[in-house]
Amino acid sequence: MDWTLAQTFLAVAEHGSHSAAARALGLTQPTVGRHIKALEDQLAITLFRREPKGMALTQAGAALVEPATAMRRAAGAFEVAAAGRSENLGGTVRLTASIYMSHHVLPPIIAEAREAYPEIAIELVATDATENLLFREADIAIRMFEPTQLDTITRHLGDIKLGLYAAKSYLDRHGRPATQDDLKAHAFVGYDRNDAILRGFRDAGFPVDRDYFRTRCDHQTTYWELVRAGCGLGFAQRRTAEADPGIEEIRIDMPVPDLPLWLTTHEAMRATPRIRRIWDLLADRLSAYATAP
Repeated sequence: MDWTLAQTFLAVAEHGSHSAAARALGLTQPTVGRHIKALEDQLAITLFRREPKGMALTQAGAALVEPATAMRRAAGAFEVAAAGRSENLGGTVRLTASIYMSHHVLPPIIAEAREAYPEIAIELVATDATENLLFREADIAIRMFEPTQLDTITRHLGDIKLGLYAAKSYLDRHGRPATQDDLKAHAFVGYDRNDAILRGFRDAGFPVDRDYFRTRCDHQTTYWELVRAGCGLGFAQRRTAEADPGIEEIRIDMPVPDLPLWLTTHEAMRATPRIRRIWDLLADRLSAYATAP
């Protein structure tokens, strides 16, 4: 059986429609429809029934999800094992990192990599979701947490210092807090659905709720732009904030945790020449970034 057909079947089962599966696979909707029809003809069964909200699995289709998932795992392992034995320096290295790191930290490092290794193409996936290294959604991942995926090699690069900051224009209008009590009179930019800042405030002895933050955003780069625009006080990586002349640090004895920085790749890929070179460059530059005072 053609694995491509089983892959399309899984995408429709997981996403619930031909159009969503097409977007996930980078195919056209008619192609997805042809794949499903071809698979149904091969197997002589009906896999889906059309419903108002999309495509629902039939009983026969539902019974095939688990073995199709096992096929996907095997295909991913096959691809990784083959790629890990390539001796060719040329090719593509796909990186994934948070939106904030992708915007503020990685561009000059990637520019340096392009100068050093012009034969290596670099793809950057800027996302706060977790990409799967097994299925080659990424070759190297830069994480702000310790990775736990099996069959990976990880390296802790250091802990990034965070601080509390505000736009000078905001502080000129509202004054500069000097004590923790002064903070209660100031606006903060918070997160929307992410509860990290709420937990941090509670750990510091400020039991606030979501409504305390009158400006909220989970997108890290946009969050920082809201702070820069003067919407209130906010938290940021020191290296980014201190490079901005319009920003001022709020120096108050308030505990702000460090942000761990990890590098990870699939163990089968680590020895591949192009992966090894980009890994070593990232490890050196990001270690320096994370350990800077």
